[in-house]
Amino acid sequence: MKEVHILLVEDNEGDIILTREALKEVKIKNVISVATDGEQALEMLRNGSCLPDMILLDINLPKMDGLELLGIIKKDDRFKMIPVIMLTTSSGEKDILGAYKNYANCFVTKPVDLNSFIEVVKTIESFWISIVRLPTKN
Repeated sequence: MKEVHILLVEDNEGDIILTREALKEVKIKNVISVATDGEQALEMLRNGSCLPDMILLDINLPKMDGLELLGIIKKDDRFKMIPVIMLTTSSGEKDILGAYKNYANCFVTKPVDLNSFIEVVKTIESFWISIVRLPTKN
């Protein structure tokens, strides 16, 4: 199986570490790029330094929030086919609706329990990489 490139857009250092650890435990070879705010993520995408296979995107980010970034990504032909998984502490209906209105591929609320969080991250990668068929990059 090919290497999977994941862009993690997350400003919480603890969640970044946990996500990296969970992804290390998955048997799929992956590369993780991290952006700590929406503007940095958008710059990484636009300048070509990061063209990921999937994006794990938090909503509550500095400079540009996740919903705004999601809207920009899904309107850009270069990026709109990249699956964007909203991975956030929010469970508010407004955020869920906003994510799907901006074409998020799914919305997952981060569990507060450490082991549950790790299992959620593993399940996300397993589903989106092992089960779902994604288009190949040109």
